[in-house]
Amino acid sequence: MSSAAPVLVTGGCGFLGRWVVAILREAGRQVVCLDVEVGEAAAECIVADLTKGPPNLPATALSTVFHLAGLAHVVPRDANTRQQFFEVNVQGTRNLLQGLEATGSLPDSLVLVSTVAVYGLEQGEDYVEDARRRATDPYGDSKRQAEDLVVEWGDRTGVRIGIVRLPLVAGAGAPGNLGAMVSALRRNLYIGVGQGDARRSMVLAKDVARILPRVAEVGGVYHLTDGHHPCFRELEGALCGAMRRREPRRLPLPAARALGQAGDALSTIGVPFPFTSRSFRKMTSTLTFSDEKARRDLGWQPTRVVDAAAELVE
Repeated sequence: MSSAAPVLVTGGCGFLGRWVVAILREAGRQVVCLDVEVGEAAAECIVADLTKGPPNLPATALSTVFHLAGLAHVVPRDANTRQQFFEVNVQGTRNLLQGLEATGSLPDSLVLVSTVAVYGLEQGEDYVEDARRRATDPYGDSKRQAEDLVVEWGDRTGVRIGIVRLPLVAGAGAPGNLGAMVSALRRNLYIGVGQGDARRSMVLAKDVARILPRVAEVGGVYHLTDGHHPCFRELEGALCGAMRRREPRRLPLPAARALGQAGDALSTIGVPFPFTSRSFRKMTSTLTFSDEKARRDLGWQPTRVVDAAAELVE
């Protein structure tokens, strides 16, 4: 199929999707977005809810599908919320694949944006792509099932499949934990935990967007990280420097652990609290993933997140 054929980006109006759409268009590609609503990034957008059934896609041949649509950054506090992860991430993926088959003209490749949460890990260093995926939480488990769906579909149809497993994704206006950190630092509400020496893998959204077309060409499963894996204190310092603020105060580990337990207790009675035992474990445990495969096979050369701190606080 010609590289001039359009590409489809699901979730193209989201945080990462906007980067992907912009970079594809800069490269001169015709981009069709599929999302639940029309956003700023979408000059041509199919409005569809993938949880409701297969989308009605145009018969125009597609060169590549970048599947970014999914549910994340939600704490599953009840059975309904937990089920939403499977409706969006699993059934939504299944419906997309059925919609593609219904067009009668399959793409050359499909790239699924997944997550390192499929491993169900809380600590450890330099995990590689063949580590066992043993997630049992709704987010990680649903993304693992979505991976299985696209791999099986690719084997059956001959469509080349690429999967990228992302850690924390950074960029201006990032959702999730990094966005919360930037907001709290800006309002002087952030408090560091212990020495802040736990390291975490992360990656810039714009770097992910730039490498996805290469993933589509090659196929395979890859971790995408910045290769530096900054510790919390280094990241806090870089963000504060970019905002020209003093580094945050620090809470000793015993006090932080007790605060997390208090947050757990409040959550059980329906009172939301920003810091829980889960937060404590994340801020005190090192968890990193190797991106050597992507460097070797894709020519992956990411920017260190801490070197782009000024972009993160825009």
